[in-house]
Order: sequence, then structure tokens, then C-alpha cells
Amino acid sequence: MDDPMTNPAFARLARLAGVLYLGIILLGLTGEVALRGPLIDWSDGAATAAALGRETLRFRLSVGFDLTMAAFDIAVAFVFLRMLQCVHRPAAITATFLRLIQAAILVANALLVWPAPEVAHPLPLIARHAAGYDLGLIFFALNCFVMAWLLHATRRPPRWLPFGIAASGLVYLVGSLTRFFAPDLNTLMQPAYLIPVVAETSLALWLLFGRGARA
Repeated sequence: MDDPMTNPAFARLARLAGVLYLGIILLGLTGEVALRGPLIDWSDGAATAAALGRETLRFRLSVGFDLTMAAFDIAVAFVFLRMLQCVHRPAAITATFLRLIQAAILVANALLVWPAPEVAHPLPLIARHAAGYDLGLIFFALNCFVMAWLLHATRRPPRWLPFGIAASGLVYLVGSLTRFFAPDLNTLMQPAYLIPVVAETSLALWLLFGRGARA
């Protein structure tokens, strides 16, 4: 019986997953770091309200990026399900379910923060949005653990890559839990988020150009 991971359909799915994954990374970083982040001054609510009033379109564009990222997340969840269900169907379904929960939280979170430029005191709303983002990342962290196991089981990625995805899940999980229960520690661990950026970008590139993209 032919290995389903060595046929052209798997390679096409891998390339599609790579495109979607790169899109998620670019949309997330652009929306949060380049567009929304510079408008927010956590120490000055009045300055933040003024910045959002001046840059309403920019802020709403960042929220649009969040919604598009959620759409890509939904799409890549089902692409990964098609790719990996032959490895271990219950684990692949679990990974899909966890990623869909994260996407649902992202959508609800985006709708929550949409009115921020119109309110007099936007910081509490933005703080709830940030907390909701981290809530979603708890489910994504669990997805990372399952995906790391599935990728390792395929024996196709470089040996270090599944461990990088598992390490990303650990960063997301610890980061989210410390936001809720130990904010001071959360501030200290911000540099650790470089690990998911490197690991997930590497996964996307491997899906596009590595063994995963070749039948």
C-alpha cells in the first residue's frame, strides 16, 4: 500500500498549508506590532484615545488583519487535518478542534475591540482584547503540542522542527498563564516569543519548500 504522505496530493496540501501559515504570521505581526501597537500607550489613556481618534482607519485595519488571520487559521486547520489524519486521526481531529477554538476566540475578540476608537476611555477595552488574545493562545499552545507529535510521527520534517513547535507551545502556554496569574513574570518572558516566530516561520517554509512539499 502506498504511503499517502508521498503522493502529489499531500505535496499540494503541504504547499497550501505553507502559504496559509506564512499569511497567519505576517498578518499577526503586522496587525499587532506594526499597526495597533504604536497607537497604544498603557500609561496614558487620554493619549491612546487621541491616537485612536486620529488613526481610526489604521486601528480598524489592524482588526481586519486579525479577522483575516482567523480565516486563515480556520483554513489551515482543515488543511492540516487532511494532511495528517493518515498519521493518527484522533490526534489530527484534536489539533483541528483546538485551532478552531482559537480562531473563534480571535473573531469574538476582534468584534470586542472594534468600537475602541469611539469610546472615551479605550484602555480597559484594549486590555480585555489583549487578555482574550492570550486566552486564545492557550488553546493554540495545546494545538502546538499535538502538532509537534504528529509532525514527529511523519518522520518528514527536520528532527529539530517538531521540538521547535513544541517549544513554541510552551512559550504560548506560559506566556498566557503568566499574563493572568503573574503579570510581572509575563513582562520578563516577552523575549521568549522569538522562539515561536522562528519555529513557526521555519515550519511554514518547510511546508512550502522542504520535503513536505515534494511527493
